[in-house]
Amino acid sequence: MRDIRVSDITMREAAASKALSLSFKEKLEIVKILDRIGVAAIEVEGIESSKVDSLRIKSIASLVKNSTLAVPVKMDDESIEAVWSAAKGAQRVRLQVEAAVSPSTMEYIQCKKADALIIDAARAVAKCAELTDDVEFVAIDATRTDVAYLAKVIEAVTRAGAKTVTVCDAAGSMLPEEFAQFIGDLFKAAPQLAEIELGISCCNNLNMADACAVAGVMAGASLVKATSYPMGVVALDNVARILAAKSDTLDAQCHVRVTELKRAMNQVARLCCEDRSKAAQFTGSVSEAVEGVVLTAGDDQNTVMQYVERLGYSLSDEDAAAVFEAFKKIAANKERVGATELDAIVASAALQVPPTYILEGYVINAGLSFKATSHISLRKDGEVIEAVSLGDGPIDSSFKSIESVVGKHYELDDFRIQAVTEGREAMGESIVKLIADGKVYSGRGISTDIVESSIRAYINALNKIAYEEQN
Repeated sequence: MRDIRVSDITMREAAASKALSLSFKEKLEIVKILDRIGVAAIEVEGIESSKVDSLRIKSIASLVKNSTLAVPVKMDDESIEAVWSAAKGAQRVRLQVEAAVSPSTMEYIQCKKADALIIDAARAVAKCAELTDDVEFVAIDATRTDVAYLAKVIEAVTRAGAKTVTVCDAAGSMLPEEFAQFIGDLFKAAPQLAEIELGISCCNNLNMADACAVAGVMAGASLVKATSYPMGVVALDNVARILAAKSDTLDAQCHVRVTELKRAMNQVARLCCEDRSKAAQFTGSVSEAVEGVVLTAGDDQNTVMQYVERLGYSLSDEDAAAVFEAFKKIAANKERVGATELDAIVASAALQVPPTYILEGYVINAGLSFKATSHISLRKDGEVIEAVSLGDGPIDSSFKSIESVVGKHYELDDFRIQAVTEGREAMGESIVKLIADGKVYSGRGISTDIVESSIRAYINALNKIAYEEQN
């Protein structure tokens, strides 16, 4: 009985379509869900902006335990090295070389002639194969090219080291019978496919993607690309259930845990749903990327900085030294330092900058019978700017007022309040983490009033963003 593997492409499809914007935190949550239910591979976007995207891939790599992490590369050595450096922390890494192979898109997307494309694709695959033995070649819009030419491409990339070749019906114009015929013809034209894994990707323009995927499996394909949230391609839950129900007929089995699918898909849907509650911003954090980390006084600066980077921070050498000094003082009096404590150390010791915004004053009104209102006054360049906002509680309304003053919305990745001292007049510390351009900025505020400490923490993080934007 053949093993049919499912590769989840939810995050890549979301990024490509621009119809769904997933936050850093949401991507990490989706990765954990998919890794748990047994998909063979989890595909993520590649590197466009080096610092931001490298951090994203490294954080995801640290979470993937059971699945293969698949990341696309561009056809140049610099891109391949950068992607490998970011992804190699995963237990299994697949590098993906992609190329448009149809005459209608080859010159438009790849800016290459047919023969040159074969040479460059094979060279890129060979470079990837030097780093990992799991290399995939993806033939975009394969169904719109000549099978004989596609066979030449497959011969070249498999000789160069590709262990998986995926053909895509990007147009979504084929019926199941036509797609099965296409796969059958391809096996005849490219006998190398019998020795490697053939993957398929089907578009749902005719509402036939799932049926075409099953037809492709019947014709010999062993990998199916699917999404765990509806995005106009093969649906993970549908194809996994079909493969499980018809395993005897297909003489094939799929290792996705069908019994857990409904719950998992509901969890993914809540993360992807566009009208998800704003309250969700107050739960979870990037620190989940280093869940369970334990540091001790014996750890050196490089080790500490590795976990700081996974938390989402990109520190200068000066800030890294300051954080490590603060860490040593804490670790000297504690047996262990966890992710939450490390997060607080970064917030208090790093990225201290001249204030762009200064809190002048605030007035909060809250009660049971009406929504909370917050009147915030900030000073910037000598000018006092004020705003009044409604919110779901005094802290939410305060943050909205600050956003109104600044004129920008930043994603709230994490928000925590904790006691610093004991007693009736205890000091409260608030930690606010904002995401701007993919980077995490942490702010800290201390006051006997938790609302004030929260406002000061938000402004502290905001000033760090403003400082980087100005310099």
